[in-house]
Amino acid sequence: MGCRERAAKSALLRIVADGDECVPDPRGTLPGRGAYMHPVTVCLDLAVRRRAFPRAFKAKGPFDSAALQRYVERVTP
Repeated sequence: MGCRERAAKSALLRIVADGDECVPDPRGTLPGRGAYMHPVTVCLDLAVRRRAFPRAFKAKGPFDSAALQRYVERVTP
């Protein structure tokens, strides 16, 4: 979603829309339409800047990405 590079599904983080926010789904079990991106800050920043979340979820935005930002900062070394 962010950098638009292809990668194995296991190397990507699934993101799900929960109301008006983007929620990380590392196990891939949450219901709903999911979008995938690399779990790094650079890709997240690109996705936010490009307003990719409304297109990926096929829903009206904007989506709050604060929870997603916290998760990516915690996971990234």
